Amino acid sequence: MAVVPVPLPSPKMAVEKRRPAVVPVAGFTDSGRPTVSRTAAGAESEEDFLRQVGVTEMLRAALLKVLEARPEEPIAFLAHYFENMGLRSPANGGAGEPPGQLLLQQQRLGRALWHLRLAHHSQRTAFNNNVSVAYECLSAGGRKKKPGLDGRTYSELLKRICRDSEAPEEVVAPLLRKIQCRDHEAVPLGVFRAGMRTCFVLLEFVARAGALYQLLEDPGLAAADRRVGQAVLDTLEGALQAGDSDAAAPARYLEAGSRLGPDSLALAMDRAVVARRPGVPMTREEFLEKAAALFIAKVKPVG
Repeated sequence: MAVVPVPLPSPKMAVEKRRPAVVPVAGFTDSGRPTVSRTAAGAESEEDFLRQVGVTEMLRAALLKVLEARPEEPIAFLAHYFENMGLRSPANGGAGEPPGQLLLQQQRLGRALWHLRLAHHSQRTAFNNNVSVAYECLSAGGRKKKPGLDGRTYSELLKRICRDSEAPEEVVAPLLRKIQCRDHEAVPLGVFRAGMRTCFVLLEFVARAGALYQLLEDPGLAAADRRVGQAVLDTLEGALQAGDSDAAAPARYLEAGSRLGPDSLALAMDRAVVARRPGVPMTREEFLEKAAALFIAKVKPVG
């Protein structure tokens, strides 16, 4: 029986067999966070991986924002949320800054304004949380900016809130003069929160006053009778004075104005049209200015 010769291993094959196995080394990203190799990731569960890289916490925060805001288009809301979330981190003040301090400031103002509009001011917990996030956005330091919020940035944000609304500039200007800070002043979170709430409440108050004026307006004259308009303003002032129990809460005056029932308004208008004679009409701008002045008189100035 023939014996089949067995080939002996060559020196090259012997060296390869003695070569130790190469252990995969974890790489590092630009941010310094170690990357997870496929071999190591296979030993972990999907939940552990998502938690370690921070995705779980990020998604939880995003879903909470959706529940707070309840937007009509949740997908678009989430897309905008993830697109802008990078500006929130103070660590982004380094290489991630866009060229130009002014551009960065405008982006931070836009980011803060977006957060402030996520929840209505009547949703106290959600609104206060969003105010804190907006304050954090504006207070983040950068290459040429120390951490903290100054009066100039705070006042600029108030102006943008009012400018984006439908309220006339001359109506909201007295409030801005009352609650804004000096440019060099440091603005604490408490002052920032009170200013934001007061500003949003006034804008809603003016919007409701505008809707009330539409009921008084004569379509033919595009104006309201002055006696009727003044009678309604007097009734509104009485309702605001009745809500003086908590002068530190601007929302209470909004609630007081909402309690103007049809009976009280009807009586005021009835008294105004008794022995009615032609008079000077009251324009919408004048009515809104006087209504806003009733509200602003209750607001405490900053400092």
